[in-house]
Amino acid sequence: MDKKDAEKRVKELSELLEKYTYQYYVLDAPEVSDYEFDMLMQELKGLESEFPELIRPESPTQRVGGVASSKFPKVAHAVQMASLQDVFSFEQVEAFVTRCREELGDVVFSVEPKIDGLSVSLEYENGVLVRGSTRGDGFTGEDVTANIRTIRSIPLKLKNAPEFIEVRGEVYMPRNSFFELTEQQELNGEVPFKNPRNAAAGSLRQKDSRITAGRKLDMFIFNVQQVRGREFSSHIESLDALKEMGLRTLPSYRACRTFEEIESEIKRIGEARAEFTFDIDGVVIKVDGLAQRDLMGATAKTPKWAVAYKYPPEEKETKLLEIEVNVGRTGAITPVAVFEPILLAGTSVSRAVLHNQDFIDEKDIRVGDTIVVRKAGEIIPEVLRSVSHEEGSEPFRLPEVCPVCGTPSVRDEGESVLRCPNMECPAQLLKNMIHFASKNAMNIDGLGEANMKALVDSGLVKSPADLYLLRAEQLESLDRFAKKSAENLVAAIAASKDNGAERLLHALGIRNIGQRAAVLLCERFGSIDKLMEAEKEDILSIEGFGEVMADSVYQALREPHTAELIGRLREYGVNMDYAKESSGDDRFAGLTFVLTGTLPTMKRDEAKKLIESFGGKVSGSVSKKTSFVVAGEDAGSKLTKAQELGVEILTEDELIEKTR
Repeated sequence: MDKKDAEKRVKELSELLEKYTYQYYVLDAPEVSDYEFDMLMQELKGLESEFPELIRPESPTQRVGGVASSKFPKVAHAVQMASLQDVFSFEQVEAFVTRCREELGDVVFSVEPKIDGLSVSLEYENGVLVRGSTRGDGFTGEDVTANIRTIRSIPLKLKNAPEFIEVRGEVYMPRNSFFELTEQQELNGEVPFKNPRNAAAGSLRQKDSRITAGRKLDMFIFNVQQVRGREFSSHIESLDALKEMGLRTLPSYRACRTFEEIESEIKRIGEARAEFTFDIDGVVIKVDGLAQRDLMGATAKTPKWAVAYKYPPEEKETKLLEIEVNVGRTGAITPVAVFEPILLAGTSVSRAVLHNQDFIDEKDIRVGDTIVVRKAGEIIPEVLRSVSHEEGSEPFRLPEVCPVCGTPSVRDEGESVLRCPNMECPAQLLKNMIHFASKNAMNIDGLGEANMKALVDSGLVKSPADLYLLRAEQLESLDRFAKKSAENLVAAIAASKDNGAERLLHALGIRNIGQRAAVLLCERFGSIDKLMEAEKEDILSIEGFGEVMADSVYQALREPHTAELIGRLREYGVNMDYAKESSGDDRFAGLTFVLTGTLPTMKRDEAKKLIESFGGKVSGSVSKKTSFVVAGEDAGSKLTKAQELGVEILTEDELIEKTR
C-alpha cells in the first residue's frame, strides 16, 4: 500500500473507531463487537507503524480510553487508570514474556481473568469508602459514589485498613441479572441492552441511584492504585491483603513462571468461561513484582509490564433447518433461525434471531443454507453469514400478515422492523395489558404484572376493555385473589373510569406517543372522540409533532381493532374527555418555557405541571418565541442557544417566585 492509500485508510479507520468509541463509552450502545473493534484498531496501529508520519495526536491509537460523561461531576485520577496492550495469539504472549525476561531476568507473572464490565476506582480513607469513580479517559472520570454504594459486594468500611488506599476493579452485571433486566425491558417496550457489559455501564451511570440499586450489579477488585500506611512487594500479595480487608478480589489469580504455565492457564480459564456467572473477554498477564514493574515503566498509553490476551470469538458452521416467525410483545414480527445444534462457548445453541427482512436480504439467508454462527459477547447467538445455498432454495420473505392474528403487517417509514398493528393480537396482549394498567397510564392499583398475567392466563381478559366487565367472584376463583383483594381490584378498575382522556390515550400504547404527547393531543382536541375525527394535518399543527408522530396517531385511531376497543371502553363508562388541570390563575398564558439540566429539588415533570397549571406551555426546543429557559445543573446546548438569542434564563427559585 502506498502512502496515499494508507492516508485514506487511516482516516477511514480513525473515523470508524472514534464513532464506535463514542457509542461504547458515552452512549453505552455499541454497534460492533469487541473483536471487530480490536481488529480495526490493530489495522490502524499497523498502518501508523508503517507510516509514522500519518500518526495524529487525536488518533484513536493515541488515546487511553473513553470520554468522561457530562452527566456526573468530574474526578481527576491521581494515578492514571491506564488501558492494557491487547494481544491475540500465544506467539504474542510468548514475545511479551521473552521481553520481560530480557529486561528483568528472573520474573514471576500473575495470570487472571479479564472481567468484561466497567472499570472503576474506589477510594478509602481510614477504611471508610469516600469516593467511587469511573475510568473515563484514564485521567479524568465521573464521580458515581452514590451508585457505587448500592452495590452490596462493595464494603463501605474495610477491616484493618491503611490510612488511605485506592483500588481499581470492574463493575459487572451477572448473567442471570442481565437476562432478568432485558426480559423486563422487552416487556416494557424498551430497547434492551445488548450484553451484560453495557447493561453494567448503563446501570452504574444512572442519575437516580435507586435504579442502579435495582440492577443487581457486582464488582471484582484487581489492582491497588495507590496506598499510604502500608507497603506491598508484589501484586499477588496486595490482592491477598485486599481480600483480608473485605474486598471482593478476582475469582482466580495464579502465579506462573514460564510461558508454558501461562499458556496452560489461559486455556484453563477459556475452557471454564461457560461455568462463570459473569462474562470475561480475555486473560491479563502481569509482572507480579511491583519493583520490577517500576523498572519496566509504561508508554503514554499502556504499562509495559502487562498485556491482555483476547479470546477470539468461536465460529462454527451448521445447517439452517427453518426460519421461524415470532410476534413479540411490541408487535415486532421477528424471524428466528432454527439450525442443527452446535456447541459454542461451552453451551449448545440451535436458534438465533435474524432481526428483519433487510438483514436476511443483505446476507441472502435461505432455508437449507450452511451458515456460520457465533455468540456475540459470548452470550447471544448470531448468524454471521451464509456459506452456501441448498440446491433449489429460494429467497425468504416475511409474511404480509401477522402469523398469529392475520392482521396485515406494516413497516413504518424509516424503520426496518415489520409489525403487527393489532393491539389485541394474542402475542401482544400481556404487554399491552400491563401498560394499560400501569401507574403512568390508567393507574389501576393492585393490577401489577403478576396479577395481570394471572388474568390473561385464565382467559378472563383478552382485551383492556374486558377489565371493566370483571366481577369479584370471578377473581376469587384465581389463586392470587382472596375476597377482599378481589373486591379492592374491582373497585380500583371502576375508579379508573374517571381518569382524564390523556391517561386513556397514553394507555392505548400508540407507538411514538408518550405521556407528554398524549397531553398535547388532548389539549388540542379536548376529547378522544374529537381526536378520532381529526385529520393528519390537524395533528401536525401541534408544536413538537412531526410526520412520524402525527402518522402514528392518525393510523392507530383508524385501525379497526383500536376503534373497536375505544368503542367498548366508551360503552363501559370510561371517560373520553380531557379536563386540563389549572390553578385558576393564567398568569403564564401565552408564555413558552423550556426546561434544561437537572433542577435542585423539582423533577422535570413537576416543573412542567407547575408551569402548565398557570396557563403556560413547555416546549422541548429553544427559539425566538421562547419566553423563558429554566436552567439547572449540567444545562447544555439549550442554555447556550438561549443566551445567544437573548432569552431570559430562570433558576428553579426564580420560577417558583413567579408563581407566588
